[in-house]
Amino acid sequence: MSAIAVDLKVKQGFRFYESTIGKKVVMAVTGFILFGFVVGHLIGNLQVFGPPEKINNYAVMLRTVPAALWAARIVLLLSVVLHIVASIQLTKLKWDARPVKYQIKENVGSTYASRTMMWSGPIIAAFVIYHLLHFTFGWRVLSPHFDQHNVYNNIIYGFQFWPASLFYIVAMVLLGMHLYHGVWSMFQTLGVSHPRYTPWLRRLALAFALFVAGGNILIPAAVLTGYLKPVMGV
Repeated sequence: MSAIAVDLKVKQGFRFYESTIGKKVVMAVTGFILFGFVVGHLIGNLQVFGPPEKINNYAVMLRTVPAALWAARIVLLLSVVLHIVASIQLTKLKWDARPVKYQIKENVGSTYASRTMMWSGPIIAAFVIYHLLHFTFGWRVLSPHFDQHNVYNNIIYGFQFWPASLFYIVAMVLLGMHLYHGVWSMFQTLGVSHPRYTPWLRRLALAFALFVAGGNILIPAAVLTGYLKPVMGV
C-alpha cells in the first residue's frame, strides 16, 4: 500500500472518529475489551477461595510470559484512555447541543447509572491505579506485607485493612452501575436492538453487572468476616 493510500486511510479514520457515531463505536469497542478484562480478572481472583497455591501458581504463570502480560497491559491502558476521552467528548457534544440548561430537568427514560456514566468512569480508572499500586506493584504504603511470591496472602492482608476494602467495595458498586449501562449502550451502538428482545438484553446487561460487581465484592467481604485468613508457609 502506498504512502498516499495510508495517509488517506488515516485521515478517513480521524474524520470517522470526529463524528458522534465514531466516538460511540470507539466506546463500544474499547468497552468490549475492558468487559473481557474484568471477567478474566474476576475469574483469576476468585481462585483465592481455593487452596493458596492455586492463585499463587496462577500468578507465576502470568509472570512467565512478561511480553504477553505487558502487551495486554498496554492494550488495556490505551482502551481505558480512549474510552474516557470518547466519553468526555460525547458529553461535551451533548452539552454544546444544549447550551441553555433546562429550567426543570426531568430524567425521563434514563437511569442513575446512565446519568453518572461520565463520572463513574474516571473514578473507576483512579481505582484501577490504586489497585495496581496495592496488589500488583506492592507499594509499601498500601501493602507493608507485600510478597510477590505470595499473592494469596497479599490479597488477605490487603483487604484486612478495612478502609481499603471499603474503597474497593464502593468502586465495585460504581463498576457494576457502569457495566450495566455500558453493556446496554454497546448493544445499542452496534445495532443489536429490537423490541422483541430488548428486555432480554437489559436483563443480560444487569446479570453481567451483578456477576462482576458481586463476585469482586465477595472477596473483601470474605476477608473482613474472617472466612479468608492468611496462611503461613505458602
